[in-house]
Amino acid sequence: MTVFPIFLVVILLIVFLALFTVKQQTNAIVERFGKFVAIRQAGLQFKIPFIDVIAGRINLKIQQLDVIVETKTKDDVFVHLKISVQFQILVENVYDAFYRLQYPHDQLTAYIFDVVRAEVPKMKLDDVFEKKDDIAHAIQRELKEAMLGYGYDIVKALVTDIDPDAQVKNAMNRINAAEREKVAAQYEGDAQRILIVERAKAEAESKKLQGQGIADQRREIARGLVESVDVLNRAGINSQEASALIIITQHYDTLQAVGERNNSNLIMLPNTPSAASNMLNDMTASLIAANQMGTIPTDIKNK
Repeated sequence: MTVFPIFLVVILLIVFLALFTVKQQTNAIVERFGKFVAIRQAGLQFKIPFIDVIAGRINLKIQQLDVIVETKTKDDVFVHLKISVQFQILVENVYDAFYRLQYPHDQLTAYIFDVVRAEVPKMKLDDVFEKKDDIAHAIQRELKEAMLGYGYDIVKALVTDIDPDAQVKNAMNRINAAEREKVAAQYEGDAQRILIVERAKAEAESKKLQGQGIADQRREIARGLVESVDVLNRAGINSQEASALIIITQHYDTLQAVGERNNSNLIMLPNTPSAASNMLNDMTASLIAANQMGTIPTDIKNK
């Protein structure tokens, strides 16, 4: 009665030790007395108890290795580059991946350092930022060629960060700020120049129109005076009396216009009735003297 339970326990123990499971996207390496026997795929698997052992399990998923490399650029700037390499063990090369490389991450890291320190010293710091994809492609190309024989496929290589020295970054920021201030100053100078030119054009146009207006005004005044003298002559008033009447009228119009303005400057003008007559006599005497000296323009003489 006691032998059967013991036998049953032994059978169950052997079955328990003989059966094992392998997860999806994983391979198990089975060895017998230290020698490779088989590669077991995902699912329920069998091995000989106490003889066969699982030497290791290989992960077939895409893995990522992050490495920070310090190197120097062509313009003698030390910079830290963060490299991310995504790799995968090929199903048909599981044996090589397990037995040929002792520490695969160390080998990958060494290759990354070698490639980065061969490529970056050829570039200036600005080129490192602009050509980071070229650096990543070089890493992927070199690693793929070197690791394929060991059963590793390099899926992707990325340069995820470029970190120069803090002083270098501050200097770059100052240069960028100075460059932007220079461009802003140029734009402001151009705007001021355009404003000055346009203001000068507007002022010139204003002076031109103002001159035309004054000329038209004087022409109309002269025409009006001629018409006024003609009307007064037809009314029996001679030219001298007509001129005196017109001057008196203009004199009082001027006084009225000055008095209506609150912001007028102080102007001393004679306000007696004889003032206009005196002004007319003075103007007539001046014209006669100028006529005798031959300085009156031809158009005034004709009039």
